[in-house]
Amino acid sequence: MDILTPVTLAGPHARLEPLSPDHCAGLQAAAADGELWKLWYTTIPSAEGMQVEIERRLGLHAKGTMLPFTVFNADGEVAGMTTFMNVDRVQRRVEIGSTWYRASSQRTPLNTQCKLLLLTHAFEALDCIAVEFRTHRLNTQSRRAIERLGAQLDGILRAHQRMPDGTLRDTAVYSITANEWPTVKTHLQWQLIKPR
Repeated sequence: MDILTPVTLAGPHARLEPLSPDHCAGLQAAAADGELWKLWYTTIPSAEGMQVEIERRLGLHAKGTMLPFTVFNADGEVAGMTTFMNVDRVQRRVEIGSTWYRASSQRTPLNTQCKLLLLTHAFEALDCIAVEFRTHRLNTQSRRAIERLGAQLDGILRAHQRMPDGTLRDTAVYSITANEWPTVKTHLQWQLIKPR
């Protein structure tokens, strides 16, 4: 299967569907839950900018560098977006990124379920050798979430890119390799069933 083939992935706590312009209203409502675009250390579209963001992601899919998803929670409500991005078909590597969830879905099983679905697809259906995660060095919430998955810190790309407000972003790069996947999978499955 090609990495960029659209697919729906589903589990008890989340469903990932190929991104569609039809999801715009739900994504606008999700971004408004917590006014996520106000977080300075990340780039999340505002309600007004959602249509442009959808078009951007679908354009990157057409160019062969991204497979974007809309994330739905267990109740069928739009919860956010995620992607396979920086697709390397030759080396069979992807990054899971450009992910955001409505505030009311954060700190729930949703993120763990999404990552389990995406990682299972990457390693078991797409035969990837590694999956990366990147985030702002100062986005401690995101870094802790990535570390809870079992990803290892590869390093920090200093002054890696300019943020919309003009500040420079140091990017923390994490990865999970194919050899690590069986243990990480067991860990994520346990995270979803352990008592809370």
